[in-house]
Amino acid sequence: MPTTAPAFSDATASDSALRRFLFGLPGVDAVGLEARATSLGTRSIKTTAKAYAIDLAISMIDLTTLEGADTPGKVRALAAKAVNPDPTDRTTPRTAAVCVYPDMAATAAAALAGSGVKVASVATAFPAGRAALDVKLADVRDAVAAGADEIDMVIDRGAFLSGRFLKVYEEILAVKAECGAARLKVIFETGELSTYDNIRRASWIGMLAGADFIKTSTGKVATNATPANTLLMLEAVRDFRAQTGVQIGVKPAGGIRTTKDAVKFLVLVNETAGEDWLDPHWFRFGASSLLNDLLMQRQKLSTGRYSGPDYVTVD
Repeated sequence: MPTTAPAFSDATASDSALRRFLFGLPGVDAVGLEARATSLGTRSIKTTAKAYAIDLAISMIDLTTLEGADTPGKVRALAAKAVNPDPTDRTTPRTAAVCVYPDMAATAAAALAGSGVKVASVATAFPAGRAALDVKLADVRDAVAAGADEIDMVIDRGAFLSGRFLKVYEEILAVKAECGAARLKVIFETGELSTYDNIRRASWIGMLAGADFIKTSTGKVATNATPANTLLMLEAVRDFRAQTGVQIGVKPAGGIRTTKDAVKFLVLVNETAGEDWLDPHWFRFGASSLLNDLLMQRQKLSTGRYSGPDYVTVD
């Protein structure tokens, strides 16, 4: 089973040690955090930089369908869109991944074979995470066996909120071990964690347990990704790399629908974590409708006019 970063091995030696470490983290200045996020969101982007940002954002999307009514046909259509987002312009980048439920991972893998687009699968009783550990691990094994390149797991928010931090840590460790070569994204559901201090603590638990990405949300609750909670997580991965040399990705998910939103998040990445994170390997958008707006804005820059309503497909 993987172990935590050597620099912090003492912090995870016991439940009390982990608690001391987490409560020893600097408290979050909520007013300052939100003010900085707002300030960075007002940065203006010139035309050339905007064109670059749009293409970068497209390449960072985990194109997502997580509905009870998902069908193999819908997943295949989404995969085709991920590989070729704009059939009228072959210079359009591919998206980073297609994200589906585990029972659709094999369909997605077949449709994306050879494309370079990753298959991401939610697991661990997504979105509530209310299942026994052996059930969660079976969920992960099934998704990986079906061809998932990436696993998006949800933490046990009940355990976290009741102070059972070592349980959360050990569950992430166990899931990471089942992932094999697949990369692990750990979802905190920040909208349920109540405070910025809790988001910082959850970020460190995920990083200590070996997450490849930390992710804001499932997209299934009222409050999902915000500039402030994403900024806080970017600060966490920046500080973690400074202390351990290990780089971890960040994925805001839910509620990011427009090009303007996406550009704001890219500015946050550049100004907080730095240019090293401006890459699909280290930053993703969990989104379903964002791609359409990016494509329309991309054509606007290219042609000087917006397309008609039939220009983009309806997901």
